[in-house]
Amino acid sequence: MKIGIIQQHNTGDIADNRRRLAEKIRSLAAKGAELIVNQELHDSLYFCQTENVDLCELAQPIPSEVTEFYSRLAAEIGCVIVTSLFEKRAPGLYHNTAVVFEKDGSIAGKYRKMHIPDDPAYYEKFYFTPGDLGFEPIQTSVGRLGVLVCWDQWYPEAARLMALRGAELLIYPTAIGTESTDPKEEQERQREAWITIQRAHAVANGIPVVSVNRVGYEPDPSGVTGGITFWGSSFIAGPQGEFIKQLSRDEEATAIVEVDMKRSEQVRRWWPFLRDRRIDAYSGLTSRFLD
Repeated sequence: MKIGIIQQHNTGDIADNRRRLAEKIRSLAAKGAELIVNQELHDSLYFCQTENVDLCELAQPIPSEVTEFYSRLAAEIGCVIVTSLFEKRAPGLYHNTAVVFEKDGSIAGKYRKMHIPDDPAYYEKFYFTPGDLGFEPIQTSVGRLGVLVCWDQWYPEAARLMALRGAELLIYPTAIGTESTDPKEEQERQREAWITIQRAHAVANGIPVVSVNRVGYEPDPSGVTGGITFWGSSFIAGPQGEFIKQLSRDEEATAIVEVDMKRSEQVRRWWPFLRDRRIDAYSGLTSRFLD
């Protein structure tokens, strides 16, 4: 399968962000992409650096004009598109939601982010209700997509459940970077850990991973922190964790990558982790902590 990925620097101009994104999507489709994956909350700035109720105005219902925009685009280019949107479910009730559009423009499915962080400059619990759709792959014309979102990527349980339910690849729209006061050594440790954990999900489950991150600097409107420099580094890894493609750390970039979707079957024969799981001994995983 030919997979297109888009790593973009955003501004406060939503219309321009969307226009530039659409140009990149059309370009990847013209080069043969069958599946195109975007970064987390790709239409706007990463607004979770502050707690501001007025920013809830960015949220849109599903369906709405924003889903209509990507629906038309998917139908125009004939590709499956993975988007990441700020969903207004009801007044005062919002989700961080990935919406997958089929190549005919219909909504193939959606996933609501399950793990919600609450850290300096990442105040997502203020905005997002944890997802309630579970870890269910989305069936599309290009396969069963295990779509998760950003903070979900640190949890092996989420990746495993997607794989056990038949996901053929894991997809992570992402918005992660470094705050300026962190020492350079710590910034690099965090970036390397982010890459390593996702490659480990590929290895443990024997399926490819597609991780698409934001890039560039976005200031903290409150001035409390030094803002976030998103570290890009979007990548696609194969079922043994091998890098197939990795993008720049500090530049906008796109790529189209051919992934052998049949390779996972052979890798799972070589490394039969699913066969050898001791499902009779894992009950403790449903506990918060084992004293």
